[in-house]
Amino acid sequence: MTRFGYTLMTEQSGPKELVRYAVSAEDAGFDFEVSSDHYSPWLAAQGHSPNAWTVLGAVAHATERVELFTYVTCPTMRYHPAIVAQQAATLQILADGRFTLGVGSGENLNEHVVGMGWPTVARRHDMLREAIQIIRELFTGEVVDWKGEYYEIDSGRLWDLPDVPVAIAAAVSGERSVDMFAPLADHLIAVEPNRDLVDAWHDARRATGLAEQARVIGQIPICWDPDRDKAVERAHDQFRWFAGGWAVNSDLPTTAGFAGATQFVRPEDTAGAIPCGPDLDAIVEAVSKYWEAGFTDIALVQIGDEAQELFFKEAAEPLLAALRAAAN
Repeated sequence: MTRFGYTLMTEQSGPKELVRYAVSAEDAGFDFEVSSDHYSPWLAAQGHSPNAWTVLGAVAHATERVELFTYVTCPTMRYHPAIVAQQAATLQILADGRFTLGVGSGENLNEHVVGMGWPTVARRHDMLREAIQIIRELFTGEVVDWKGEYYEIDSGRLWDLPDVPVAIAAAVSGERSVDMFAPLADHLIAVEPNRDLVDAWHDARRATGLAEQARVIGQIPICWDPDRDKAVERAHDQFRWFAGGWAVNSDLPTTAGFAGATQFVRPEDTAGAIPCGPDLDAIVEAVSKYWEAGFTDIALVQIGDEAQELFFKEAAEPLLAALRAAAN
């Protein structure tokens, strides 16, 4: 059965609003909620970037049923992996076993702020692999001493461990990252409905003796609004960065950089990539590409803080019903 989630977009909403939306999403019937983890928004028009872990702690207490994910945390530069392990274990306790740690190799936009530069993608993948290994070691509750290529741990131990172990989902984008992370992570995160990537992940896990079926978690932006013109305008204002793709977006360092890179993206270009307006069938058609590619979990991004309450009031429940009817 395909599960549908709601995205807590820390780039477009403040912390109190995000907690309120988390409760509304649970009430509307979403199966899970994912939170972005940024130090900066992509565009200044979005206007926010509260700490994701603080928000998720509050969300864990404010909700009862929905699963929670980071989507995604980079445990290599802005956060040391030992700190991510501690945060994840604590959040799992607060969430009563509903949390999954989603990790990725990061974006320059968020990681450059600590003054460590910006490594090549191959080096970032190597750093992420070592970070996952460290996090796994710390999740055992044993004292960890580690001296690796990128990190050192001196007598590290997690003193508060959850009863339900924290699963790890890794974001991948190609063959090299599939081969690297399939043996290390429990689940797959991918940003495009690529069936070949999903199949390669399952094949890589089976080749290493991991027979259990991993979850495949994706995400798609939508801009629902009763007025299509307003939806297109809002999507262009706040989400035109989406057109750049991961290879470009991961390397840009500032909101000014994103503004410059997207200055020639037109509203109609954005509307061509993101379903905009009140047509639920158009949203279902766009989302269907993910379950057809083998995704088990699909999180929706409703664009625009100002549009969330009306979305929950008028669109969320009928949209979920339409998605479930089409997918299942």
